[in-house]
Amino acid sequence: MKRVAFIGGGSFGTALAAMLGNKGLYVSIWDRKKSVVDNINKFRHNEKYLKNCVIPNCVTAYKDIQKAICGSDIVVLAVPSHVIREISVKISGYLRKDQIIVSIAKGIEEKTFKRLSQVIKDEIPDNTVVVLSGPSHAEEVAVNIPTAVVASSEDIKAAKIVQDVFMTDSFRIYTNDDLIGVEIGGAVKNIIALASGVLDGLGYGDNAKAALMTRGMSEIVRIGVKLGGKQETFYGLTGMGDLIVTCTSMHSRNRRAGILIGQGNSMEYACEKVGMVVEGIKTCKAFYELKEERNISMPITDSLYNVLFNNKEPREYVYKLMTRDKKDEIY
Repeated sequence: MKRVAFIGGGSFGTALAAMLGNKGLYVSIWDRKKSVVDNINKFRHNEKYLKNCVIPNCVTAYKDIQKAICGSDIVVLAVPSHVIREISVKISGYLRKDQIIVSIAKGIEEKTFKRLSQVIKDEIPDNTVVVLSGPSHAEEVAVNIPTAVVASSEDIKAAKIVQDVFMTDSFRIYTNDDLIGVEIGGAVKNIIALASGVLDGLGYGDNAKAALMTRGMSEIVRIGVKLGGKQETFYGLTGMGDLIVTCTSMHSRNRRAGILIGQGNSMEYACEKVGMVVEGIKTCKAFYELKEERNISMPITDSLYNVLFNNKEPREYVYKLMTRDKKDEIY
């Protein structure tokens, strides 16, 4: 029986940990907050991040990261993208080489523009990395609503191990060896989801959202292929699937933050109200800088960047997008 450790007690990590616990696995969760650890161990809930999820008794939370990792076969990095390197350094000395590292964060590293699996391999070079990604709100996974995701790795055998361990009758996992495509699709969709929320906040309708999602898909494919991903990956669960769910659901932090920004609130206020990390903000900055460096056309990303970081009016940039030079749709 595999043992799984989760590094980070956020919403998605908690949902997956509870799911595996209900499957009969022994699971550990590390979190830096004592209140989260105590809430899980004493009351079998994570009140801060996923209060409606009942956590089974075979899931144990720890404040000591070494104890959480000890004896596990799979270590899941369930932390935001911007702390992946920090956490990888923190756990590197406690790992065995045969432990599989699973990343569930979505984004790229600022400045280096490295995918998160690359960041992990920088700091944990001897361990296999698998990325678990797809349209999967924690709130729905926690209550066994049917969900389908992808396990991707350069080592397809490791991806299949993760598939076997995590798959249930309500959590279906496919494998895909296109690690670049899976990671880029999962990252860029957060930018489009944030922009989708801005449109909602401005009071625009379904026509505008359909246009944004479709043209956003073009941006995902364009930069994803340029970076080495396979085009077909972006039309799968980790591209189109994830784009649909994050642009349309109120479970989406990015969409909720975008709504607040579209209503005239600051980026800082929006993040505070959402209460959790809004990955699309850092991801927008990173991909804006990357597309400038590589000379890749990403007009939606460019527009959102100006709204977020140059305090431009959202309506102004909707107008600019609508009045760009005429062109053929396929470009």
